Amino acid sequence: MYIPGMEEIVHLALKEDIGNGDVTTLSTVPSENISSGKFIAKENLIVCGLPVIQYVYETIDSRIKINFLVNDGDSVSKGDIIATIEGPSQGILTGERTALNLLQRLSGVATKTREAVNQIEGTNAVIVDTRKTTPGMRALEKYAVRTGGGTNHRIGLYDGILIKDNHIQAAGGITQAINNARAYAHHLLKIEVEVENFIQLEEALNAKADIIMLDNMSVSHMAEAVKIVRGRALTEASGNMGEKNLKEVAETGVDLISIGALTHSSRAMDISLKFNAYSK
Repeated sequence: MYIPGMEEIVHLALKEDIGNGDVTTLSTVPSENISSGKFIAKENLIVCGLPVIQYVYETIDSRIKINFLVNDGDSVSKGDIIATIEGPSQGILTGERTALNLLQRLSGVATKTREAVNQIEGTNAVIVDTRKTTPGMRALEKYAVRTGGGTNHRIGLYDGILIKDNHIQAAGGITQAINNARAYAHHLLKIEVEVENFIQLEEALNAKADIIMLDNMSVSHMAEAVKIVRGRALTEASGNMGEKNLKEVAETGVDLISIGALTHSSRAMDISLKFNAYSK
């Protein structure tokens, strides 16, 4: 499976780790040695990043073969084998840390996303991510969100207009900012504006924003805001949503719940690569 941006991230990660060569492996393991091993889940998790570790090893040594026993998006339990690997020992060892770093990180994002999606099951709300990603890792982290069952917000500054408080101040107000954006945008570019109270909400509606972000509102205020909007724009709940009762938020009737913590606070899951007890 091809993931846009994967090659650049993997090559940068390998260059960062290997440099001029893996001196430990080169100095201790003969080049003719062949080894096999297993990627093992050390805790319950949602798997994400299998195409990435495949590409890591294809880049290092095409003779290395990986057999995946699960798919991205699958739920595995502690002790489950995610994949087996066999090939030149040097190549497997050299790629081990890069492969695990990426697999663990992406599985962490996917797992956290799945937890959030499960919390709002039965509602019409959708879990979305933000741009609060690890610099250079956005393409893979947003892939992990999708793998966990979430949806991507805008990818970058170039594919969606999101007018926040500082834009409003710099433009001279919500109406002026939206009017300016409308004059600039083509017909496929949606305009979203952040509001913090009902006065700003009414102004955003009158200026015909496509999406209204309800920033740091209480659950009761969000519910009232949804009633005021009455479907005239999409509504998005935002502001420390990773700490909120997501079911309560979803039940206010908001269309979207954006959670920066999906990517900025997900921990790496515990996955290990263990060699079998033989080498040939």
